[in-house]
Amino acid sequence: MTALHPPASQPHRLRAMAMMLLAVVTFSLMDAGLKQLSAHYPPFQVAALRGAASLPLVLAWALLTTGPGPLLRVRWSLHLLRGVLGVTMMASFVSALRTLPLTTAYSIFFVAPLLITALSGPLLGERVGPRRWTAIAIGLVGVVVLLRPSGKGMLSLAALSVLLSALMYAVSAMTVRVLARSDSTQAMVVWLMAMMAIGAGLLALPHWVELRMQDAWLVAGVGIAGAAGQYTITEAFRIGEASLLAPLEYTALVWGVLLDVTLWGVVPDAITWTGAAIIVASGLYLLRRERVHVEAEHP
Repeated sequence: MTALHPPASQPHRLRAMAMMLLAVVTFSLMDAGLKQLSAHYPPFQVAALRGAASLPLVLAWALLTTGPGPLLRVRWSLHLLRGVLGVTMMASFVSALRTLPLTTAYSIFFVAPLLITALSGPLLGERVGPRRWTAIAIGLVGVVVLLRPSGKGMLSLAALSVLLSALMYAVSAMTVRVLARSDSTQAMVVWLMAMMAIGAGLLALPHWVELRMQDAWLVAGVGIAGAAGQYTITEAFRIGEASLLAPLEYTALVWGVLLDVTLWGVVPDAITWTGAAIIVASGLYLLRRERVHVEAEHP
């Protein structure tokens, strides 16, 4: 099957990769703030706060760069789908953070890049060969190791919530590539934040908890980091191939460990390291195969 887009030039690939790495850093900081908030507020409320705090920033950026026109000329059906995916992804991930360390949640969430690579073939027309399918299968073995389905494993509601979040993330990444053919990056970011704030806010209303004044700075920080992360990851997937960018998600493990140790004094155990290592190794192999593929097409 031929690709729906011509291969990106080398400068575009490098820019996409840089954007993806920056997105991982900013989202890690945002996740640390979400974990702090999850101890005091319900998951849907935290998701609504995340969207509402970022919305003014991304809306101002969009109006300054493109004006209101491109924000209204969009494919509403796909934006609504992406909004549903975003609310589900955020609420399920926040729910898991209430009990799981960041490192553990990230290690399970690493199934998302594998899903993106797998879905990039049937949904986007990007070539995913047998060797990359093998790497994806090995990565899924790593996920099984992390879940520890026997004994006192992590196969819990929190772990399943992370898996659901990863699936929503992967499908959302596919919608970005489709929307990029007609809609601006600004429209994609603004409407995702708006739908997350409104959708999650409505779902949170029955159990809304009054905000504490000492959490105001935390909500603001989540908004700033979330806005920066949402822009950079949307731009990355807009200009770069999904199968190239997906493995870069694994750098989140470094930030997760640093934040867990610094903020909560939690160190990953041996099984977490083993499962994460298997998944990261498969992701790095996917990245290597992508480079070989690109070099073969452009000697």
